[in-house]
Amino acid sequence: MPSETFTARCYCGATRLSIQGPPETVAYCHCTDCRRWTGGPVSAFAAFAETAMAGQLPDTCLQTGGVRRWTCPACGSPLGAAFDYLEGQIYVPLGIMDQAETLAPTLHSHHGSRLPWLHIADDLPRSEGTARDDLLGSTS
Repeated sequence: MPSETFTARCYCGATRLSIQGPPETVAYCHCTDCRRWTGGPVSAFAAFAETAMAGQLPDTCLQTGGVRRWTCPACGSPLGAAFDYLEGQIYVPLGIMDQAETLAPTLHSHHGSRLPWLHIADDLPRSEGTARDDLLGSTS
């Protein structure tokens, strides 16, 4: 059986990603950091094995508080984030994924930080904090 390939690109198209293999998890994140980084009231990401992304992200990234974030050097679109507490994974925003319609989130992380007026009507598990164990242990 051939390996699945997922593709993504920034807004201007200068940075393109080709990721071999399925995501390890797909999740919503309601934390303030992710909202500010993506510009949306809630963020959604697909987590891929770091090895599936090797050599594709720009050489420079913003590093703060145990988080590395990559953006397109040309247009500034968010491309990926790696969290020290989620070792071995890179989180790619669903908004840049070409196959976003096939990548439905399976849980909500940092639900305790959600905006009070945002109500997503689903039956997905909701973690008030990081959902670390679920993010590391779930597969799509």
